[in-house]
Amino acid sequence: AVVSTQSTGEIKEKLTKREGRNLDLLEEKGASTWLTCIPLQSHRYTLNRQEFHDALSARYDMPVVGEARAVECACGEKNSIAHSMSCKMGKFVQNRQNCVRDFLAAELQDVCYDTKIELHLLNVGGAELPPGTVTGDGARLDISTRGFWGSQGCTYFDVRVFDSRVQSNETESIADSYINHEKEKKKKYVHQVTEIEKVSFTPLVMSITGGFGTEFKMFLKQLATKKAQKTGHSYEECIRHLRTRLSFSMVRSITCSIRGYRGRSRRNLPTTDLYHIY
Repeated sequence: AVVSTQSTGEIKEKLTKREGRNLDLLEEKGASTWLTCIPLQSHRYTLNRQEFHDALSARYDMPVVGEARAVECACGEKNSIAHSMSCKMGKFVQNRQNCVRDFLAAELQDVCYDTKIELHLLNVGGAELPPGTVTGDGARLDISTRGFWGSQGCTYFDVRVFDSRVQSNETESIADSYINHEKEKKKKYVHQVTEIEKVSFTPLVMSITGGFGTEFKMFLKQLATKKAQKTGHSYEECIRHLRTRLSFSMVRSITCSIRGYRGRSRRNLPTTDLYHIY
């Protein structure tokens, strides 16, 4: 076997801009967790053969192999992997975020109290809030819980899962993408949450490639600390479990987006046409 003596920097110089950015994304902490963990069925750290190949195709930006896919998406666009990650038809984008929300809510319920999801915010009444703040009657956040950052304090969380490979994100660095998405969440909600609800707010931003924003990383560290205190497991075991479950959640959502049905809803679909998120 031939062993390359080139440094990472030398290799990146020979790559296109898109290839270099993709390599940077794969070097993020958490991006390779699903590939390096022990495949334990009891922890749901497993994928079937098609899921594994689809996940590799998405990871390395390669054509999908295996069962044939339609050339054109139901929305009319070319049915590429990049399009599958952002197409709103079939609700796969929303389900991706909901899977993260539901997993985190379940973990918070084990170590905190009064945990809720999809909590509607109070009406702002006549209060004047900065431009950009979401003030509609239907405003709501993903998770609320008590006893996370403090013993009795309430915290609201809102999850965002973004695709760092789309054109709108390629114009900025990966670090800036996380920062800007966190700032956008805070611009929408932090003033209403802190001034009207009188509680704290934490935006939880992660990329579909498995990376986490700064505040999400702090959140995971605190959650792992609380789980270690309650379960008796080490902090390292708890943080590894959280990161691995989130990594597999992303991988499964990606494979569902690639293979999922996006046409019009039909009754009595054959079982083979359905692709379940689990």
